[in-house]
Amino acid sequence: MLHSSPGGAGSGTAASARRLMSIGTVLNQLRDEFPEVTISKIRFLEAEGLVEPQRTPSGYRKFSPEDVERLGYILRMQRDHYLPLKVIREHLDALARGEGVPYPVVSPAPSGELLDVIDGLSGDAGATADGRTAARVGRAELLAAAEVGEGELAEWESYGLIGPAVDGAYDADAVTVAKLVADLGRFGLEPRHLRAVKAAAEREAGLVEQVVAPLRLHRNPQTRAHAEATAREIAALSVRLHAALVQCALRARPS
Repeated sequence: MLHSSPGGAGSGTAASARRLMSIGTVLNQLRDEFPEVTISKIRFLEAEGLVEPQRTPSGYRKFSPEDVERLGYILRMQRDHYLPLKVIREHLDALARGEGVPYPVVSPAPSGELLDVIDGLSGDAGATADGRTAARVGRAELLAAAEVGEGELAEWESYGLIGPAVDGAYDADAVTVAKLVADLGRFGLEPRHLRAVKAAAEREAGLVEQVVAPLRLHRNPQTRAHAEATAREIAALSVRLHAALVQCALRARPS
């Protein structure tokens, strides 16, 4: 049973103080049911006002069992019912007011394939034989997946960070980009800051295309199919190299 209290702040008793947990302990408890949850996710839910842990004089978060129960409830609504945070917050606020509100749902409910796309789990499994991603989502579904508003998405599109196909739908890669841009935005990185990342990605794509273009023009269909597999392999290696180079550059900077 979910408690209506928004968090453990102000409980004050000695017994409850002994039961308070660090964010690491909370993470370990939640991961039994939610393996993908991270400390950053918990902090984000706190920043959005969905949970209010206590703070020690040194500023460390301390979560009550009720906070952990609330976090589990929130994550369950996201995972099982595909609910954006705004809907979850409204539902929890209604519970806190003592209102007997029904469990919120989104209609139509997304298919299992769509949930895989939104959770970033589809990978190559969602790709067709020629390498294109089969799963596609609409604009409203993309907004819900990235937990952003129409204005933010329009701004991303104006900077060329994301865009729909000719039919107005978005593929799995677009969903991933949207979620990453949203996550970076919480650190103060705006779309204008990410234009350099976009330009670098386009240059890397150009390098891949130089390698596989001759294969794609080959008469042998097996060779053409091999071109797509080669492109994906080179792209994966390029991403790993990019990540390693960023880490090296950060380590080389004076602390």
